Amino acid sequence: MPNPPIGFFPHIKRRCLQVATNVTEQKHHVTRETRGRNLGLCRGFRGCTVWLTGLSGAGKTSIAFELEAYLVSRGIPAYGLDGDNIRTGLNKNLGFTPADREENIRRVGEVAKLFADSGVVAICSFVSPFADDREMARKIHKDAGLKFFEIFVDTPLSVCETRDVKGLYKKAREGVIKGFTGITQEYERPQHPELVVSTHDCTVRESTQQLVALLEHEGIIPRSLRDVDLLPELYPSEASEVEELRQEAKSLPALSISTVELQWVQVLSEGWAYPLRGFMREDEYLQTLHFNTLQSGLDVSYRENHSVPIVLSASEADKQRLEGEAAITLHHEGQAVAILRRPEFYFQRKEERVCRQFGTSNPNHPYSKQVYESGEYLVGGELSVIERIRWKDGLDQYRLTPNELRSRFKEMNADAIFAFQLRNPIHNGHALLMQDTKRQLLERGFKQPVLLLHPLGGWTKDDDVPLQVRMAQHQAVLDSGVLRREDTVLAIFPSPMMYAGPTEVQWHAKARMNAGANFYIVGRDPAGMPHPDKEAYPDGNLYDATHGARVLKMAQGLDSMEILPFRVAAYDKSASRMAFFEPERKEQFEFISGTKMRTLAKTGASPPDGFMEPQAWKILATYYQNIPQA
Repeated sequence: MPNPPIGFFPHIKRRCLQVATNVTEQKHHVTRETRGRNLGLCRGFRGCTVWLTGLSGAGKTSIAFELEAYLVSRGIPAYGLDGDNIRTGLNKNLGFTPADREENIRRVGEVAKLFADSGVVAICSFVSPFADDREMARKIHKDAGLKFFEIFVDTPLSVCETRDVKGLYKKAREGVIKGFTGITQEYERPQHPELVVSTHDCTVRESTQQLVALLEHEGIIPRSLRDVDLLPELYPSEASEVEELRQEAKSLPALSISTVELQWVQVLSEGWAYPLRGFMREDEYLQTLHFNTLQSGLDVSYRENHSVPIVLSASEADKQRLEGEAAITLHHEGQAVAILRRPEFYFQRKEERVCRQFGTSNPNHPYSKQVYESGEYLVGGELSVIERIRWKDGLDQYRLTPNELRSRFKEMNADAIFAFQLRNPIHNGHALLMQDTKRQLLERGFKQPVLLLHPLGGWTKDDDVPLQVRMAQHQAVLDSGVLRREDTVLAIFPSPMMYAGPTEVQWHAKARMNAGANFYIVGRDPAGMPHPDKEAYPDGNLYDATHGARVLKMAQGLDSMEILPFRVAAYDKSASRMAFFEPERKEQFEFISGTKMRTLAKTGASPPDGFMEPQAWKILATYYQNIPQA
């Protein structure tokens, strides 16, 4: 006779006895603390069990697997133990008698305990209708000193029946299945669960976020890893607050800042460098300089990625004049732009800074040159920016903040956001990377991947193409249809360019992660440049062309972003188009360097067909032909 379905027999309390007597518990050599230090990207012991209980069709498995994906994507080891999956493997010899059902939960409880003890978040989704069985699973964990969270997925029976993909409720109503839980067999509602989740009026993601909040509160998830809808911005939203800050700024001593430093004020105030809330104090500066990360609040086990110093320089005279002040006003070209609170002055060892950030102390490196010419001291502190930074250059409509970008992606129903960083004009090789990324994401099952086309808009070296020209050129690429406007957001990233190779690449990725991107395209030699001393290395470059992508794949603190490295694109002469380089037929490819591109543009010559969209090339050529000759 086949085993009856779930809920057929009334629950009978049984006790699991130890049968084998010749066993002795063996102690591991590896402690939980040691596992926590070395397991996963997100350091710290986080092992626990999340037990989801509720009627069939309540949404337990959907939430469990969504939570599993959320945790794993953020570097926290997690595994979902589903009732059906367990019964096809570990418990395939168990039926639905009272004894077998109790044994089913006991085994799962013991397995979940082992997962949790190893540092994994075990996520169990079982109807488990009887309170005694759930209490047994809790006790297994309590005796082992492990956290156990009972989650009651409280979904009305009528809603569960509408989700009856297995047809079980229909069979139970027809009498085919006897004693089915929720129909003719009672479900014992949890009396004191850690969390009650109602799924009938919210999405799976919204339900999962309730579990995320619980795990964050319990210290399983570091607060820095939680999805946030809005990043804190450092400027007021109300006009009355703006006026109050203006009046306060008038009463404070002033420190003048450069245009590049004003760009960093914008970066900080809009949330690109979150969780930073101002220019770095000395401890933050040291963490960035030596570890490329920042400690995340009170949770010392997790570190935010942050690879570049965001600092404000001051002269010896400034230090003598301002040290000890409770707050100072930052002025740019005579205009008060922000208040720096509780300023902390510290000495700037310039050679140490540039060597660690750029890998060279050569004074001809363009950003190093600025460091060497800056003040002897750095000053850190929290920022209150008087109002949002505007440049009034006709491009402010493209300067979308992280919060504005998140809102735009939500409006577009994006389920994947892939970002592309560039400081140069777009040629068809760049477009190939972006097009192929979209293809891959669609093949992986995403329905609405959106491209964040995000040119750098802060300071660049003198021979780079100006922002105004690049934006017009990017628009032409979109107008031509090479990139689709329907699933592309063109916006300006306000950061200055530092030309710091693999160090800077991490900053570019982290800032886009703050804006909501979860995929990041990285190609050849990102943020690189020729070495100021052309004879220093055989290839003449300051950084290895492959190191940016390789470092990003290994970088700590980029847990909610997937890095997509690509092969280099080159001009395929046999097909008259840009294509991924194939070493086995290298003679058919041509690498069109920036120098060659500039020469063609200046002389009025055209590039090979298929290298760049024609109207975009015309904009670029016009710019180069109108540069005054030295």
